[in-house]
Amino acid sequence: MITIQVACETDAPSPVSEIATQLLLDVFTSEGFETVECTLIFTGDDYLSDLKKQFFQVDQFTDVIAFRLNDYAEQSVEGEIYISLPRAQENARIYNEPFAKEVARLIIHGGLHLLGFNDKTDLEQQAMRKKEEEYLIRFDWNKLFIESEMK
Repeated sequence: MITIQVACETDAPSPVSEIATQLLLDVFTSEGFETVECTLIFTGDDYLSDLKKQFFQVDQFTDVIAFRLNDYAEQSVEGEIYISLPRAQENARIYNEPFAKEVARLIIHGGLHLLGFNDKTDLEQQAMRKKEEEYLIRFDWNKLFIESEMK
């Protein structure tokens, strides 16, 4: 059974929970995981920066952090994904990508991290980007936000 909870703790336009859930569900099931408990939290820069300092001893803004709460050797997954919506907005501007696509990429990226994918080396980064693109191509990320909230 896969359980995904979505929370938004920021004033930025929040993604449609059902669409974010469908995207993560696609990642988990496509990668062969059937037992997942995941919380997806959309928040701000300061919160993610604090997490980065506390758990990684790095003082910088970041767009996504994923915490696996159980051992990676287990077939079941328990985890949390934190996404900074302001950082996603900034990234979308920098890379000239639609905001919804950038948020979808971060959801996918966080989900892949929970499943054991890494991006520390160039080779791992390439593999992660390839997976992200595969999911972005087959998923309608345009529905991630309500049109009127994006104006």
